[in-house]
Amino acid sequence: MIFICYPKCSTCLKAEKYLQAHNIEYTKRDIKTDNPTADELRAWQKNSGLPLKKFFNTSGLQYKALGLKDKLPQLNEEEQLQLLAADGMLVKRPLLLTEDNVLVGFKETEWTEKLL
Repeated sequence: MIFICYPKCSTCLKAEKYLQAHNIEYTKRDIKTDNPTADELRAWQKNSGLPLKKFFNTSGLQYKALGLKDKLPQLNEEEQLQLLAADGMLVKRPLLLTEDNVLVGFKETEWTEKLL
């Protein structure tokens, strides 16, 4: 299980405490220093069944600074993947990759349903 997070993110810290409280073993990956590649993101998006837009950190400073709210609908899927792969701060976090699931963001009820 891989836990992809930004160590300074309060939601990521909350998610990590959840994993620890439930004795769930994981490998931690810092999204800022080890940004997901376009191929990884493509695979995760396919496995998750979620639309690609769910992988964008829409509340992030970088998303807002680039004006992606208005630009994103004009970009094709490959352009969106390249954008996400270029800057880990654009990717919604945390991401939790298990054998069966790709969990995007931390929703305790969803994590409990999928992990326990």
